[in-house]
Formats: sequence, structure tokens, C-alpha cells
Amino acid sequence: MDIEKVAEEEPEKVLFISLPQEGTFRSYQLLRLAKVMDWKDELLLEGIKMIKSLVKVFKDYDATLLEINPLVKTSDGHLVALDAKITVDENALYRQALIKEFYDPTQIHSNEVLALEHGLAYIALDGNIGCMVNGAGLAMATMDVIHHFGGNAANFLDVGGSATKEKIAEGFKIILADPKVKAILVNIFGGIMNCQTLAEGIIDGAKNLKGQMPFIAVRMEGTNVEEGKRLLNESNLNIIIADTMMDAASAIVKKTAESR
Repeated sequence: MDIEKVAEEEPEKVLFISLPQEGTFRSYQLLRLAKVMDWKDELLLEGIKMIKSLVKVFKDYDATLLEINPLVKTSDGHLVALDAKITVDENALYRQALIKEFYDPTQIHSNEVLALEHGLAYIALDGNIGCMVNGAGLAMATMDVIHHFGGNAANFLDVGGSATKEKIAEGFKIILADPKVKAILVNIFGGIMNCQTLAEGIIDGAKNLKGQMPFIAVRMEGTNVEEGKRLLNESNLNIIIADTMMDAASAIVKKTAESR
């Protein structure tokens, strides 16, 4: 049952079989699995049927993980799944109506609930530097650079490539709803996104704040970048506009350290 411990201490006991691109196991793969499991005769047929069913469920329900633990052999020679769990790709819920009905907002971070309502990708983390980025890859790189300079990100927030001014303002408020956030790093590459829209969203979000405005570092490049910078410069907000991601991260970590 403790598969993580087995994998660490006795890796030779763990069998890895990659599912072919067509989405069904080949006969020789199923026989290899059956040999490792010591399935024979009726148990062999029962086990292979179960594996085929697992693969079908995995595909049909857009799963990222499907696990039976434990799977037992009863005294009369049958297989029974005593417990199981499935993790479904949230991006596929629009075509998984049945699973979507199980959604319970009380089981996730309140800021993540708000983000979902506004079509934003948000994950709460343990640090104190809020992040607003467009694109998952850029978001990961931004968090890495923050860590490189000795800071820790408070969240992962991807506003996407086509965010509106209203969407950015909501994202800004969601970040600041986290009491741990002492500063915000905005790192945007304006390909599809318009940097002017970004600036307007930041300004609108800041106007609705209650209490002290946190320090903000903004690095933006791309479409209408000069107009975006002009709007931020004339906003009278506590914002530093950096030329590079490294400059922005260095400034935000230094400022956060000074405020402790």
C-alpha cells in the first residue's frame, strides 16, 4: 500500500509501462504486467479486464491520475479494488459535466475560488511576493528568479494572453486579498496582451484598495509598451518600472526585505 516507500527503497519491485499513443495496451504489455502480478488462469482474465477498464476511464474522464490502492486478492481468488482515487484535468471540466457537479469551493483556497470565477489561473503559495504574469512558462520563470534573489512567491497567477482591464484588476485584488503579500511583481510579455490594457487594469485595481498600497515592480514588453509605461508613470502609484525580469525581481526582493 505504501507505494512511495517501496519505490524509494525497492525500486526493482515497481513496474513502469508507458501507454502507447493509440491509448490501449498491447498484448505483450498486459502479459508482462500479469507475470509481475502473478496472475494466472481466471485471475489473469480478471486482472487484464480491470486494467483495460482503468485505461478506458482514464481516457474518457480526462484523468491525470487514476489509482487503485489497495487492490486485493480475496480468499476465493478474485480481485477487489478496496479503494481508488482519480484526479481530473481541470481544463477539461467543460466536457465532464458529471464530475463538475462534484466541485466543492469549500475544499480549496478562497482566492482560488475567486480566480476561477473570473477565469484566472491562481495557486496560493507560502511566500510574501505576489506574482501577476501572462503565460504559465513565464510564471514559472518569474518564480524561479524571485527565489534566485532570495525571495519567495506568494502565488502563481496567470492572467492569460487576452486578459481585459477588468480581469487584470480582479487578479490584482485577488493577490492582495492574501495578507502575506508585501509586494507584487508584474511580469508581462505583451504579444496578444496589450500593455496599455495591463497598465489600466493595475491602476483600476489599485484605486479600489483599502489600506496601504504595497510596493509594485512592473516589467512589461511588447504591444503598446510605451503607452503602458506612461500610464503607470503618471498614476502616482508606488511602482517601479524595470527594464528586465532580473531587475524587477531583484528590486522586489530587496524592497520586501526592507519592509520586514
